[in-house]
Formats: sequence, C-alpha cells, structure tokens
Amino acid sequence: MRLRKVAVLGAAAALVMGACSSNDAEAGVINWWTWDDKQAAAYQSCADAFHKANPDLTVKISQYAVEDYFTKLTAGFVAGDAPDAFQNSVQFFQTYTAQHQLLALDDYIKKDDFDLSRFSVGTDAWKFTDGKQYGLPLDWAATGVFYNADVLAKAGYTPEDVAKLTWNPDDGGTFGKMVAHLTLDENGVRGDQPGFDKSKVAQFGFGQIAAKDFIGQTTWSSFVSTTGWRQGDKPSWPTKFNYADSRFVKTMAWVRGLTDAGYAPKIGEFTTSEVEQLSSGKVAMLTAGSWTASTFAKIPNMKVGIAPTVLGPDGRTRAVLSNSNGNNIWAGSPHPDLAWKWVSYMGSEACQTTASKTGTFFPSIAASMDASATALKSQGIDLSVFTTALKDGVLYPSVVYGNGAELQSVMEPLLEQYFAHQRDADVFPEMEQKSETILAKSAQS
Repeated sequence: MRLRKVAVLGAAAALVMGACSSNDAEAGVINWWTWDDKQAAAYQSCADAFHKANPDLTVKISQYAVEDYFTKLTAGFVAGDAPDAFQNSVQFFQTYTAQHQLLALDDYIKKDDFDLSRFSVGTDAWKFTDGKQYGLPLDWAATGVFYNADVLAKAGYTPEDVAKLTWNPDDGGTFGKMVAHLTLDENGVRGDQPGFDKSKVAQFGFGQIAAKDFIGQTTWSSFVSTTGWRQGDKPSWPTKFNYADSRFVKTMAWVRGLTDAGYAPKIGEFTTSEVEQLSSGKVAMLTAGSWTASTFAKIPNMKVGIAPTVLGPDGRTRAVLSNSNGNNIWAGSPHPDLAWKWVSYMGSEACQTTASKTGTFFPSIAASMDASATALKSQGIDLSVFTTALKDGVLYPSVVYGNGAELQSVMEPLLEQYFAHQRDADVFPEMEQKSETILAKSAQS
C-alpha cells in the first residue's frame, strides 16, 4: 500500500539522499521521492531510459521509510527544498493542495495533449475541489484472498470452492463455514466439530481481520462493501464517514464474533505482515493486497492460491476498494517544466510497462497492467483475479478526503477499543460524529 498499510512497508534507508537545490537545477537534476523501496528500484529503469533520451537531464530518486516520508516532505515545503516531484497518497492530497504546495497540471496536460484516458484507475482522485488536476495516477491496488493450497485441499476444498464463497453478516455464509472448518485446535479438532478448544488454536481459518485501520483496506472492507456500504456520504470530499450505518455496525459485530470464536486472531495477536502470517503455518487463508502477490508466490515449500474476495449477501456482488497513489509536482520546484517532463514520462505506457514487470505494484495504465500480468504468469504468478476485477467493474475508488492524519489518530484507537471489547457498538456513532467534525475542518481550509 500502500500508505494505508504503512506498517508493512517498514524502515529503509534512502536510496539517494539529498533534496532539490539551485545547483541541481543548473545541472539538470530532477528530484523524485517515494516511500516504496520496490517502486524506487523499479522506476530507476525509467530514470535510466529518460536520461538516455535526454542526456542533459538526470533523475535522482530518493526513497524514505514511510514513517518519516511525509514529515520530510512537510519540512521541505517549509524550508523551500522539497523534491521537484514525488509519490503521494490521497490521504494527504487535500492538505497539500489547500496549502498551495502542489502544482496544477492542467496547462501542461493541454499543451502536450496528454490523454488522461490512458489511465484505467485513479484519475479523478487527483482532482481538487477547484476542478483542477493536480496529479497523475501512479499505481493501483486491490484485495484478494490468499490461501495455503495444500491446507485447503486436505480439508476437502478446491480452488473453485474458494472462488465462489458467499458471505453475510448474520451467519457468515459459506465463507463462515469454511473458516470454521479450516480452524484447528492443538488436538486437531476443527472449529465446526464438538470439543473444539478456542483457547488453544493451532491454525486459524482466517488471518487478521479485526484491525484498527479505519478504512479496512486489506481486512474488513471487501466484506462490508458487498452490502452497499461506503465509507463516505459522498465518494469525494465527504462530510462524514458512515460508521453509524447499521450495515457497518453489523459487519463489525460479525468480525469481532469471528475472533471471539477463535476462528481468526484477535486484534494485536499478530503483529506480522500477511505474508508472514500465512508462511507461519498458523493461518489457512486471509485477505491481502495485490502488491504482495509476487511475495506470496516466493514462500518456500508452500503453494499459495489466489481467489477473488467474497460474494455478498445477494450471492452476486463483489466490491473491492481500490487505492491509488499518484504523482505530484511541488509548486515551489525551480524547474517545473522539467518536473512535468519526468512525471508525464512516468505516466507513459513505455515507462509503466518496464517498471511493473517485477509485479511489486500494479501500473495505472491498462496496457501496462496486461503486460505485467503476462510477464508474471510466465513466472507462475497468476494475477487474473485482479485484472478481472479491474475489467469487470468490481473495484471502487478509495474516498478522497482531507485531514487524513488527524482522522487516523482519532479513529484508530476507537476501533482498537471496540475489537478489544473495551467498547461496544456505542463507539460507532461517536466515530461518525468525530469524523464529521474533522472533515468539516478540511472543508474550511
């Protein structure tokens, strides 16, 4: 994630240290920042090709751990030495635009006749309330169900069974039944058998789903979304988050019940990534981000299957939140024309096809995504679950909102208290009210 899954990114040193300066401008150096070490390495191939085509220009890519990334960006804005362009998350888009730190791209887009329709996802997420385009989509992500193929086969399930799982917040549907059957206690008793001891679970049927993440991107979002629930009262710039909605409240109760029954780990029980959960042998299946697909495929001595997320209560509807990061240009860049030249090149099919062959991120251009999927299939990694979701309209975009940092700091402790049984359903109206207050601040900025 992704930014919305910041914990999995971990700390990493900068690939290239240093920020933009007047000397860099004279030398034809364009600074670009990212928090993702994998994308930093992948886009270096684009930077090399860009330099070859423009020998007088050099792109300097710097990567910082996400825990420090946005603090460094803000410090750069204040000091006047921020990078010319950088990867950004919609979570911070409103704040930076309202502070006049981002350059509107409309004039460049018009001058170069740059076709925004080349992007399959995320374009509107980078359009501000003034109607101007401040960013280009850089990547996209979705959620899938990853499972230990041998464990499921031993329990009597086929890949087709996983692909057609249904879910509802009352009894869990066929998904709930499968999760119970896949859960084992230390005596080998399954979760749906008499004598199951939930205090001594050896294998959880499902991975971490009770999460403090107030968006639930890789945990509960693909479940509650099948009921028609959406986070905001509007898809962009909402006035509140719909936490008091009965569909959300009922789904969260089901999630907590799943952990209470011992079928999934309680909040805080696992502090490792989804890949580590599955590879530990203590989890049979889980939901995880598309960006981890190639990593799951490399787990030693384990065949990992990928299935689409669950069908909802109507037995037909899937709904998958798709987060998209983007490319912005700093309004204070001493050479915005050169920054646009680089950013627009990153938004080309040639660059995205080259950079995405590793499978560590999904490019925002459909043709590049197809090329990436083809390249990875030859390595035994099948991304058809995600490409099908993209083409079938299963994906829906992450809501665009302001004051993301404050929302995160306020909402996460409340969700954590709920899943830890320190609070009950009374927490949800409070969360909705607090979201309304915080979002109102962003509307006034």
